[in-house]
Amino acid sequence: MSTAEPSPPGGEAVGEQMRVGDLSEEELLAIITPFLPSAAQTPVGTGDDCAVVSFTDARTVVSTDVLVEGHHFRTEWSTGRDVGERAAAQNLADAAAMGARPVALVVGLVMPPTTPVTWVRDFAQGLAQGCELCGAGVVGGDLSGGESLVVSVTVLGDLEGRAPVLRSGARPGDLVVYAGTLGRSAAGLALLSAGKQTAAEQYRDLSQVRDCLAAFRAPTPALVAGPALADAGATSMMDVSDGLLRDAGRIARASGVVIGLDDPDDLPDTSFLEPVAALVADDAGPAARALARSWLLTGGEDHGMLATFPTDAAERLPEGVRGIGRVLDLEAPQSRALGHRPGVLLGGEPAQESAGWDHFAGG
Repeated sequence: MSTAEPSPPGGEAVGEQMRVGDLSEEELLAIITPFLPSAAQTPVGTGDDCAVVSFTDARTVVSTDVLVEGHHFRTEWSTGRDVGERAAAQNLADAAAMGARPVALVVGLVMPPTTPVTWVRDFAQGLAQGCELCGAGVVGGDLSGGESLVVSVTVLGDLEGRAPVLRSGARPGDLVVYAGTLGRSAAGLALLSAGKQTAAEQYRDLSQVRDCLAAFRAPTPALVAGPALADAGATSMMDVSDGLLRDAGRIARASGVVIGLDDPDDLPDTSFLEPVAALVADDAGPAARALARSWLLTGGEDHGMLATFPTDAAERLPEGVRGIGRVLDLEAPQSRALGHRPGVLLGGEPAQESAGWDHFAGG
C-alpha cells in the first residue's frame, strides 16, 4: 500500500477544506486509488469495466454488507479510517466463516457533495488496513452522490479445495467453540452513547476502555481462525455479527439441534467487561455485572468465529479457540426446556435469542 499522499490533477495537495463536490469522479479516484491494496490473484485490477480475479477453487464464496451513516456508524464517533476498517472487517469475516480465504473486496461508496475529501482518503486507508489482516485486495467498485454516507462492500473468497462450512452441520455431541473477543464492540458503543468516550483519557489504568472503543470503531475479526477451523474439522460455523445468542440460535435452527452454552459468568470476557460496565452504569455492583453479561451475549459486531467441532477431534482445535458449550440432541433431557425444539440453552435455561441485533427492529 502506498503511504505517500497523492495529489489531484493539477498537483495541488488535498486540503482540509476540499469537498467531494469540488472534484470530478476521475479526480477523486486519482486521490484514493493509490491507497487501495491489490489482490495477488487479480490478473486485471481496477481501471476497466470489471476486475478479473483468479481462484484456485472453481467455487467462489460471495457476500455483501451495507453500512449506513447514522445507523451503523456516526462520523462524530468514527473517522473515515475507522469506517473503512470496519467495512472491510465485517465482510472479510463472512468469507472466513465459510472456511474460505478472503481474496478481494468490491466497494460502493455513496457520499453527499459536502463530504471532505480527506474523509474519503482516510476511508480508503482504512480499507487497506483491514485487508492487511489476510492479504485481500480492493479490486473495484463505484462512487455515487447521495443524501448520506452509505458503504456497500462485496467480498470474494477462495475455498482452496475445502468444503464450505455451513450453519447446518452441527451434530449432537459436538463442542461449541469460539475464536475472538465477545462483547467489546457493544461496550464501546455503550461508552460512546453514554458520552463516556473520553474515559480512556480519564482512566489511564483502564485499558479495557480503550480496547472496547477500538473494537466498536474498527473491530479485528478472527480471520485466520475461519479456514483453520475448517481444516481441523468444524461441522458448522458463522461469524458473530448480531450477538452470540441470536447467531447461536441460527446455527441451532439450521442444524435442527439445541445449542447449550455455558454460563457466561464463567467466561473471562465477563470479568474483562465489568470495569467498563461499571463506568457506564456508574455502579460497580450487580448492575455492572448484568450489563457486562448482556454485552457478551447480545452485543455482536466483534466478528469472532462461532463454530461446532467434533469432540473426538478436540486435540486439533486451532490455537486461541475455546469451548463455550455443547450441541444437544432434540430428544436429550435438557432439551425439554425448549419443548424439544431447536434453540439455545444458557446455563440449562432457555435463552432470549431475540435480544441480539436486528436491522429492522433496531436492536
